[in-house]
Amino acid sequence: MKQSLQLRLGQQLTMTPQLQQAIRLLQLSTLDLQAEVQEILEANPMLELTEGEEGEASTQSDEWETGDRSESVENQALQSDTTQSSEPTPEPESRNDRESALSEIPDDLPVDSNWDDIYDVPTTSASYSDQDNAPYEGQSSSTSETLQDHLVWQMRLNRFSETDELIAEAIIDAISEDGYLSSSLESLWESLKDELDIEFDEVEVVLHRIQSFDPIGVGARDLRECLLLQLQRYVNASPAMARAKKLVSEYLDVLGNRDYTQLMRRLQLSKEELQEVIVLIQSLNPRPGTLVASSHAEYIVPDVIVKKNKGVWRVELNSDAVPRLRINSGYAGLVKRADNSADNTFLKNNLQEARWFIKSLQSRNETLLKVATCIVERQQGFLEHGEEAMKALVLHDVAETVDMHESTISRVTNQKYMHTPRGIFELKYFFSSHVSTASGGACSATAIRALIKKLIAAENAQKPLSDSKIANVLSDQGINVARRTVAKYREAMSIPPSNERKRLA
Repeated sequence: MKQSLQLRLGQQLTMTPQLQQAIRLLQLSTLDLQAEVQEILEANPMLELTEGEEGEASTQSDEWETGDRSESVENQALQSDTTQSSEPTPEPESRNDRESALSEIPDDLPVDSNWDDIYDVPTTSASYSDQDNAPYEGQSSSTSETLQDHLVWQMRLNRFSETDELIAEAIIDAISEDGYLSSSLESLWESLKDELDIEFDEVEVVLHRIQSFDPIGVGARDLRECLLLQLQRYVNASPAMARAKKLVSEYLDVLGNRDYTQLMRRLQLSKEELQEVIVLIQSLNPRPGTLVASSHAEYIVPDVIVKKNKGVWRVELNSDAVPRLRINSGYAGLVKRADNSADNTFLKNNLQEARWFIKSLQSRNETLLKVATCIVERQQGFLEHGEEAMKALVLHDVAETVDMHESTISRVTNQKYMHTPRGIFELKYFFSSHVSTASGGACSATAIRALIKKLIAAENAQKPLSDSKIANVLSDQGINVARRTVAKYREAMSIPPSNERKRLA
C-alpha cells in the first residue's frame, strides 16, 4: 500500500470545558449543586460565599412577568471586584484590566445543544466535613439500626449457649428486610452440621426462640406462619380470635381470592362475623421487618416557587436553594501584577475559572426560570383545579416555546422541583402524553389517571369496577381509552385489579 497525504474538510462539534461545566451544572439537583459549590470553594480561593444581595449569583425574586434583570453579569462582577475584602493590604485591580478580562466571557453562555448526552454526571453528593456546613440534619454520618442489629441485640440479652448463639447468628443473617427467613432451615442445617455437629431439631428450636423476638412475626418462613405468630401473641381470647387463627391456618388462600361466600360456608359464619375476623387479620403486619429496617430520608428542596398574587401566577427561584457566590476582591487585586511567576499564573487561572463558574451558575438559574415559567403558563388549569385539569405537554412543546433543544429541557426538568399551593412536584411531573377525545381534542395521561382514581374511590366495594367498565365510563365522557391502557394506568398507581378490591361491605 502506497502512503500518501490527504486533506479532508469537515465540521465537528467540540465541547469546550466551559460548555461542559455549564451542562453539568444544568442537570445537577439542588443538593448535588450545593456539594459541587462546596468543592469548588475549597479548591478555588477566588470564590467566596456572600450573605448579602451583592453576590454575583444571588437570586433575587426573578418573576417571569418582567424577565428583565437589573444588572448584567459583567456589572455584577465589577461590583464584586470592588467590594472591600478582609484580606490585608490588597491593591485594587484597575477598571481596564477587569473589563478586558470580562470581555473574554460571552454575554450568553450556551447551554443548549442538539446532541445526545455524552457527559456523565455522578449522582452522589459529596459529604460535608463540617457539621455547621451541612444544610440538613439528615446528611449526618450517623447510621440507623438495621433489623439484624436489633435481633442480635435481643439475642445477647437472652441466655444462648455458644452453639445456639452460632446457629442464631446464621438464622439472623438469613432474615430479609421484610422479616422473613430467606433460606430454608434444611439449607442452614446443611451449612452448620459439619462444623457444629448438630441435629436439625436444634436449628428449629433456635428459630422458634428468634420468632419470639421483637418485632412480632419476625423469622417466619411464609405469610401464614407470620400471621399466626402475631395472632398467638394476642392475649384476647374472643371467638373472633379463634376464628382468625383457623382462617389463617386453613383458608388463607381462599381469603386471598376474595371468595367470601366459600369462607362463610366453610367456617359457618355469618357475614357480620366474617367481617369481624377479616378486620382482625387486616390489623396484622404482613412485613414485620419494616418496623425496624433502616430507611434513609430523602430531602427535596424546591428549585422554583409558584404563587398566585392578585389573580396572576408568579414564578420565582428559591433564593434559599441557590448559593450566592462572588469574586474575592482581595485575591483578585493581586492579579494586576504583570510578572510571569507561577503564583501569578495560578491566580489568573483561578480567577478565570471562578468567573466561568459564576457565569455557568447564572445561566443555569436563568434557564431553569425560563422553563418553569413556560410550564406554569401551560398548566394553570392544574394549579387552579387539580390533576383532572392537567393538559397534555411534552418536551417538544416547551422546547419550541423557549427556543431550546429537547435535550436541554430534559436536563433542566430532571431532579428539579417546583413548590406550588398543591404541593411539591418534580418538573417532569407536568409532562405527559395525550389521548384523543371524541371532540377532536387531547387529554393528558395525568388527567386520565386522576379520573380512574376518582372512579375507583367512588365504586361499590362489593362490586368493584373492572378495567373494561372504567374504559366504557371514560368513553361516555368523551375520552377514547382502551381497556389495556386503563390497566396500565391503574398498575402505575399501584391499584389492584377489581377481584382484589372486592370487599364484604
